[in-house]
Amino acid sequence: MTTTTDIGGRYRARAAEFTRRVENVPGDRWDSPSPCAGWSARDVLRHMIDNHRSMPAWGGLEVHLTASVDDDPVGAWHEARDAMQALLDDPAKAAVEYDGYLGRTSVGATVDRFLGIDLVVHAWDLARATGQDEAMPPGDVAWVHETALALGDSLRGEGVCGPALEVGPSASPQDRLLAYLGRRP
Repeated sequence: MTTTTDIGGRYRARAAEFTRRVENVPGDRWDSPSPCAGWSARDVLRHMIDNHRSMPAWGGLEVHLTASVDDDPVGAWHEARDAMQALLDDPAKAAVEYDGYLGRTSVGATVDRFLGIDLVVHAWDLARATGQDEAMPPGDVAWVHETALALGDSLRGEGVCGPALEVGPSASPQDRLLAYLGRRP
C-alpha cells in the first residue's frame, strides 16, 4: 500500500532532479526550443508550474503561486515545488479524493503518477533544450516506461505525446522510453 509519506518522498526525489535542471539553465537559454513541439525551455517550465497549480485543484485544493516564469523562472519553480511538497507532506490534503479521468483517486495519487512522469520526462526536455546532462535516474526510467505502457492509447491524446519512434535493438532503456514517448533520443 502506498502512503502519502511514500508519495512525498518520491516527489521530493523527482523534483530534486527537475530542480537541478532548472537551476542549471543558462540565462540566455530559457527561450531555446525544447523537444516538445512549439515549446521553449521556458514553456516546459511554465507547463510544469501550471500542473503544480491545476492538479490539486481537481480535488478542490488551491495552490497560490505568484512568481513569474517570465521574470524569475528559477524562483517560480522553487515556489511551485515548495508548495507541492507542503501539500504532499500534509496527509489530509494529499488524501483528498475526487473522481478523475481513470476513476476515483486522490490528489496525492494523481501527483505521484502524472506529475511524477512529467518531472522525469520534462527534466530531460529541459536538459536537451539547454545543453545539460541528459541522463535520467534508471529507476525512474523503468517506472515511467511501465506507467506509460499501462496508460496505452490515452498517452497519444492531443498535446500529450506524439507517436512512438523506432529505435534499434541495442538502444538503452532511457532511449527506448524516450522513443516510446515520441522523443528523439
